[in-house]
Amino acid sequence: MTKPVINSVHAAGRFSIAPMLDWTDRHCRYFHRLLTKNTLLYTEMVTTGAIIHGRGDYLAYNKEEHPVSLQLGGSNPIDLAQSAKLAQERGYDEINLNVGCPSDRVQSGKFGACLMAEPTLVADCVKAMQDVVDIPITVKTRIGIDDQDSYEFLQTFIDTVAATGCKDFTLHARKAWLSGLSPKENREIPELNYQRVYDIKQDFPALFIAINGGVKTLAETQLHLGNVDGVMMGREAYHNPFLLSQIDELVYGGEKSTHSRHDYAEMMLPYIDNHIRNGGSLTHIYRHMLGLFLGLPGARAWKRHLSEQGHKKGAGVEVVEAALLLVPKS
Repeated sequence: MTKPVINSVHAAGRFSIAPMLDWTDRHCRYFHRLLTKNTLLYTEMVTTGAIIHGRGDYLAYNKEEHPVSLQLGGSNPIDLAQSAKLAQERGYDEINLNVGCPSDRVQSGKFGACLMAEPTLVADCVKAMQDVVDIPITVKTRIGIDDQDSYEFLQTFIDTVAATGCKDFTLHARKAWLSGLSPKENREIPELNYQRVYDIKQDFPALFIAINGGVKTLAETQLHLGNVDGVMMGREAYHNPFLLSQIDELVYGGEKSTHSRHDYAEMMLPYIDNHIRNGGSLTHIYRHMLGLFLGLPGARAWKRHLSEQGHKKGAGVEVVEAALLLVPKS
């Protein structure tokens, strides 16, 4: 099997937060960036149709989010190239192609995990984007789909796409069942197979290989980094965001954070105030902060106050300030 020769890798992806629909919006990413300066952040998956034909601004983000990657959903090389070009013009640091989402809606649009069965089409999509932008084009995929879950199947997929010069792959260490399981079940029922991702790194040493799926602790993160180049954390980073404050030190060798949970909440207040002054709602933001005090005394009161008061008309920073008073400072 021919291995591409790669001169560099996307080092920011040594640790990243997974793109999660309805979760990792621009408010979530702003909050996460306060906690970690180096982690690679991903947008929610955005379809090419939304970018090209949608009425809203689906490429909006905060300048503070860098490094930030736009995850695209699509299978038409021309549409993907147009979307990638627009994203580069807006300043995104990377474009990531979704070849991992198993939902019925995504399948009906012929993108997501079902694209694993068409590696040549994926390669065409990647090449079309590479031809019009200078920023990295990366791929997030599963380790297999349905009964096409042999190691050879995954090897062929990686080899075909990497032949375009694609340098960076994130592998969700579960196969996807395209029928019979919901997207939620696809995150939990197919067995994790971390060894298969490790083996891909061994067989493609020149590629940047990141692992995703079931990562819940910093200890697990460091264990994986002994076998692959990067780790992508999903729901745990969202539900327990304070752990992100240790990433810059433990993964990137930076200085230890001296900020408390209260500090990070207070750092969000100017952002919240600005959002509300511009017509936004506290509801858009506070939901991403609910897990900040996870496991500590007062955590339940913090969540309850935000949930009960944050959605009310006119709710502002005073709601967050009042919720903070319910949590003892450690």
